[in-house]
Amino acid sequence: MNEQNEQRPSSNLAAESAAGQTEVAKGDAGSGRDGGVAATMKRNRGFGLIIIGLLGGILITLWFGGVLPGNQRPVEVSRTVQLGSDANAGLVESPSNDVPTQYLDVMSMNEVFKAVSSSVTPTVVFIEVESLPGSNVFSPFSQRGSSQSLGSGVIISDQGYIVTNNHVIDGATRIRVTLNDKRQYGAEVVGTDPTTDLAVIKIDSQDAIPVVALGDANQVEVGEWVLAVGNPFRLTSTVTAGIVSAIGRQVNVIEDRLGIESFIQTDAAINPGNSGGAVVNLRGELVGIATAIATESGSYEGYGFAVPVDLMERVVRDLIRYGEVRRGYLGVSIQAMTARAARIAGLESVRGVYLSSVQPGLAGYEAGLRDGDILLTINGRDMTEPNELQSAIALFSPGDQVPVEIWRDGRTLDFTVILKGRDDPGYASWLTELNQDQQQFFTPQFEDDQVVEFDDWGVGVANLDNRARRQFQVAHGVYLAFVTADGPFDVAGVARGVVITAINDLPVFNVDTLQDAVRASDELLVRVVSADGTTAFFEVNK
Repeated sequence: MNEQNEQRPSSNLAAESAAGQTEVAKGDAGSGRDGGVAATMKRNRGFGLIIIGLLGGILITLWFGGVLPGNQRPVEVSRTVQLGSDANAGLVESPSNDVPTQYLDVMSMNEVFKAVSSSVTPTVVFIEVESLPGSNVFSPFSQRGSSQSLGSGVIISDQGYIVTNNHVIDGATRIRVTLNDKRQYGAEVVGTDPTTDLAVIKIDSQDAIPVVALGDANQVEVGEWVLAVGNPFRLTSTVTAGIVSAIGRQVNVIEDRLGIESFIQTDAAINPGNSGGAVVNLRGELVGIATAIATESGSYEGYGFAVPVDLMERVVRDLIRYGEVRRGYLGVSIQAMTARAARIAGLESVRGVYLSSVQPGLAGYEAGLRDGDILLTINGRDMTEPNELQSAIALFSPGDQVPVEIWRDGRTLDFTVILKGRDDPGYASWLTELNQDQQQFFTPQFEDDQVVEFDDWGVGVANLDNRARRQFQVAHGVYLAFVTADGPFDVAGVARGVVITAINDLPVFNVDTLQDAVRASDELLVRVVSADGTTAFFEVNK
């Protein structure tokens, strides 16, 4: 993706440590001189015990920490990185007013916008990237022998970590970061994640740098005010305002087979150069990273999209720790639910995501999920679209135990899935197949007397032979040999060359079972499998 088309789980990643507290209970002091002496002696003995305890603790720490001679135990050093500013530091509060918040006057809202802008703007940086010719970076400015692109970033740690978009720094040979106060730094790439179009870069600063406060994407609601802060068209530190137009949007801008899109949509003005910038709420908290715009002109038309902060935080944590994202996978193929599919399944409303294929040996299958299940919730979160499922699973790591609720045979069932990573042999093979750009497939050939025509439906089908079953990787079904133009299947968008495996949620084993299924209804929900393994559903009406 280029700039022309660019545009916490919810807990803070701050490493929290609680210092132990020693509580000394004071005894009742005696009266008179003897009581005072006794109290003094008690205090002295107490202080002595405390000192002895401290010295003993230091000696034990030195011994087991490997500092004293003769101890060969290795010492592990782990540096934690706090993302976001300290809790409540720099957050903006609405001005005091005797009336409810919803009735704040225009001048009060004006003060809120000003306060949020002054709080957030210092945490958003201007990024200039030089790259080799032919890279995927959008290049509005050219130089001899190289190209230059512009973007934005958000400072998320006082150790110099900055989050931006992957497409902003993709192919970079040199990165220069300019802070709001004009300080400039060279930056190094820490890690990138094309599947979410996020990246982390790092600057080394000896002086204090401002850090954005992190919000909670689960609290973002349609209709609430947000501000976008970035550097469009080299106009550094630009602030625009709008509302949240929608959440959970998928707009197919991430050019990756495993791309994860569940964007926050806003009408705050976002233009080329805003990529990687901040989208914040009226408390000055980061709720999203500006990533893309929907446009026909190449500039703002009212539709901007941001990666939600919880997904950003999950990705950033891994990029800083490992240099890559270690993501867990279910090992399933999924489809959106339709009203008819929900009705056939016995659901009272359209909800959930259809599991068209559950790969044997992978996490979902081992947990008990099966083909045809409807996945209703993940970790208590309702699922209504495939991209919601993808983004929900993306918040977890390999080895995490994830509770899921599914609908099967008219009832709900609960399972716990232990996610696996891409280093698992089964997943390595599965992901390799998914990422293959092109595959060669044969076209089954049938004699005329093997093809059975269904004139009312405008199709001709044939029973599968063993070679066709292996090629399509199906256990049963019928091959769709032809589709009549303007017939019901053609109008529904079903093309020839696929295998019909189910009609109205009932398996199709051969031509005879297909005949029984189409005879019983004038409305069909047809499940087909294409030669590349893709499963799709079509509603066909006679």
